[in-house]
Amino acid sequence: MNATVADSPLEEGRRAHLEEQFDEPAQQHSAASLGMWIFLATEMLFFGVLFTSYTVMRVLHPAGFAEASRHTDLLLGSGETAALLTSSITIVISLRALKLGQRGLATLFLLLTAALGTGFLVIHGFEYHSEWEEHLIPGVRFLQFGPHARAVELFEVLSYLLTGWHSIHLIIAVSVVLGLTYRVWRGAFGPDHFTTLELAALYWHLVDIIWMFIFPLLYLIGRAPV
Repeated sequence: MNATVADSPLEEGRRAHLEEQFDEPAQQHSAASLGMWIFLATEMLFFGVLFTSYTVMRVLHPAGFAEASRHTDLLLGSGETAALLTSSITIVISLRALKLGQRGLATLFLLLTAALGTGFLVIHGFEYHSEWEEHLIPGVRFLQFGPHARAVELFEVLSYLLTGWHSIHLIIAVSVVLGLTYRVWRGAFGPDHFTTLELAALYWHLVDIIWMFIFPLLYLIGRAPV
């Protein structure tokens, strides 16, 4: 490609990070974004199977699932939701700060994002401990009686599949953000090179959005009339 006008410093910086298989930075960015969106779609397909399974079982056992849902801790679940919603804001702020060349601010808000994600996991650990104490761990420590005991156990199985798989994704997301925080602090990224952080932010938003479906299904639906 022949340049007729001298590139700006920002454009020159972007070209410095251009992989050889691409003609221009915009093409590289589009390809990376498309690849991430395809990956996110495959993740949603997996969670879609779990959500569908939950919906079918909820229809078949409405009273049992409602009873099981009332065992969840609404206060802790709300705290987890608040932490993730806030983390979506902080990672967007960090990305914006990086694009503006504010490396220190970007580093700070990435640390806040990782801290909020870690806080979510810690709170969820308290929930798991509480369920252990209440004998609500299916196949390991489950001791519930009554006409809906089996449906309650089925709810707990699906609950652990949903929250456990979600937590694994969040652990990965926190690890990625911490790694990027170090690289941002060292100056590996900047206004001319932010695609990696942008893709990480997309993944983080996926984890948050999935929780926005899990929270009402597990914590709220059983507190409404059957």
